Amino acid sequence: MDTVTLFIDGREVKAKEGRTVLEAAREAGIYIPSLCYHPDLSPFGACRLCIVEIEEMRGFPPSCTTPVADGMVVHTNTSKLQKLRRDILELTLTEHPYTCLTCEENLGCELQQVARYIGLKEVSLPGIHKEIPIKEEGPLFVRDYNLCILCGRCVRACQELRGVGAIAFTFRGKQSLIGTAFDRPLEDSGCKFCTACVEVCPTGALRDKEGGWKTEEEKEAALVPCKPACPAGVDVPRYVALIARGKFAEAVAVIREKVPFPGVLGRVCIHPCEEACRRGQVNDPINIRILKRFAADHDNGLWKERALKAPATGKKVAIVGAGPAGLTAAYYLAKFGHGVTVFEELPEPGGMMKVGIPDYRLPTEVLRAEIAEIESVGVEIRTGTRVESLDGLFNSGYQAVFLGLGAHGCASLRVEGEDCSGVIWCATFLREVNLGREVKIGKKVVVVGGGNAAVDAARTALRLGAAEVIMLYRRTRVEMPANAEEVDGAIEEGVDIQFLSAPKGIKKAGDVIKMECFRMELGEPDASGRRRPQSLEGSEFILECDNVIVAIGQKPQIPQGFELETRGNNTLVVDDSLAAGREGVFAGGDVVSGPASVIEAIAAGRQAAESIDKYLGGKGFIDEVLVDAEEDNPCLGHNMEFAALSRAKTPSIPMERRLNSFAEIELGLEEAVAIAEAERCLKCPLRLQLSPPWLPPAPVR
Repeated sequence: MDTVTLFIDGREVKAKEGRTVLEAAREAGIYIPSLCYHPDLSPFGACRLCIVEIEEMRGFPPSCTTPVADGMVVHTNTSKLQKLRRDILELTLTEHPYTCLTCEENLGCELQQVARYIGLKEVSLPGIHKEIPIKEEGPLFVRDYNLCILCGRCVRACQELRGVGAIAFTFRGKQSLIGTAFDRPLEDSGCKFCTACVEVCPTGALRDKEGGWKTEEEKEAALVPCKPACPAGVDVPRYVALIARGKFAEAVAVIREKVPFPGVLGRVCIHPCEEACRRGQVNDPINIRILKRFAADHDNGLWKERALKAPATGKKVAIVGAGPAGLTAAYYLAKFGHGVTVFEELPEPGGMMKVGIPDYRLPTEVLRAEIAEIESVGVEIRTGTRVESLDGLFNSGYQAVFLGLGAHGCASLRVEGEDCSGVIWCATFLREVNLGREVKIGKKVVVVGGGNAAVDAARTALRLGAAEVIMLYRRTRVEMPANAEEVDGAIEEGVDIQFLSAPKGIKKAGDVIKMECFRMELGEPDASGRRRPQSLEGSEFILECDNVIVAIGQKPQIPQGFELETRGNNTLVVDDSLAAGREGVFAGGDVVSGPASVIEAIAAGRQAAESIDKYLGGKGFIDEVLVDAEEDNPCLGHNMEFAALSRAKTPSIPMERRLNSFAEIELGLEEAVAIAEAERCLKCPLRLQLSPPWLPPAPVR
């Protein structure tokens, strides 16, 4: 494309043929005020603030629509132009609240900055108040058309950038407004809730409900919340977008850039990303966990083509505990080039993934396959090996140790009779069942607790032949820490959950356990933020059963020979790098946090690997790119039904198969369903790809 030479405010400027005067000035760093111009949108010329003087041209043409020409002489900031711009903006502000000239709360408002730049300090013309009701009922953002100046940016963003066309200029009586056809709610207008319109609005007429961020990092975290919500930092929108395009192997590669357990997490992750998902404010959040499982189920090994492994360093690291934290640390340390040995007391690796989560949620073959990938990078796993002394490890030539012991000990009920026969500790119960050992229970079982382990114990008891399973939880369903879908599954299978109930004491009468219980009520919040349960006087009742499974919490079991500082709940004390107070010793996962989730343990193992590599003289940089990044198509297209698209339901095996075996309950999504679910995504990162507006320099004094 040919270039032309023009002169702007006395400066020689080169510009490509076809550029406008405004674009040429912007590329040369010469500011021309405008409110309807945006770098990503077509010229509109509505605000008239970008007028300039061009020698040998009549009037004051708008620079945003005037093409450059060779030899053109342009003046952008004469005294006549300055006055005209103040007059134009003053006229514009007669239909806009004047407070933008004095407001100190929104100094980032583009209109305010432009007004200050051109020197407009007050409006002398009488105001025309629109008195349009503010629309706050919709998802994600507020529409306050009292602040609208009809710059048209939002309409062009919706039509040109996104191809949605949900909003347009409309007319109501004598007023020209921007809105939806027939003033429909956004949900019924085909809106994709990408919020590009909010991003380009210069006045606050469209504004985020949860705005107020001060940095770009805060803005990104607020606008794409699913990614920071993941403890391991998995790029959720990226792999969801790949699934929508039918690129399933690429999607699992994205997941594997951060975690070595995509198949496990696709089944048992607590999915905090879904709680953060902005689609949930429209109707239902994306079913992110099941999409992760879908990707893992369609893994063809593509990710291995770019997987990195550094040359051997000659350094050796011991990992104590083959749970999610320990195995994750081992995987990345081996990829750093260190020699890694994992010591596991149990007969099989996996930690709580193996002995704490039943096969009906996490099949053994899925876990074993992903552990095999960890072993394939050079990790040695020694099962049936208990470590009692850290000195022994260092004396054996290991330069660093990571403790991922988990939390396999059970918390006490602290009631009389909890040690009588027939009372079973939840961690022990699940471990014995998951290791394939014979566990006998009676026909009526009571489980005390409300976490995931309690739910797993209740559902496992049904599969072992219990005819009746009752769960006692001292708070309500709202406070229950177990995953909602697991609770729903238990109820579907016939578990009787009795809320606001707690044990007072346990007695054995022959072969029958008689458990005296209280009814409870909720008082003020306790340290956990949940309302504290209090027993109701005179509410005692007796539950008779064959077995009681105690599932009120777990705690780490740390060998005395480790001689490390612990807290009151027997968790290890570590610093920000996960160093555990002794040279070369690091710890993470449940042994530090107390019982948490698999994804949180994986995140801790990843962090520990970085810290240990730095300790051993490496850079501790763990990130790798296993598949090229692809930009999303900014054109989203028109779909009137988009807001109403319902969340994909996770298919499951028939109820009659559930209670007769430990077969996996959930089935994977069909391809078409997975793609459709991924297409429900709002594609939040697209907003971050929009160019920033052209803001004025410091105001003229």
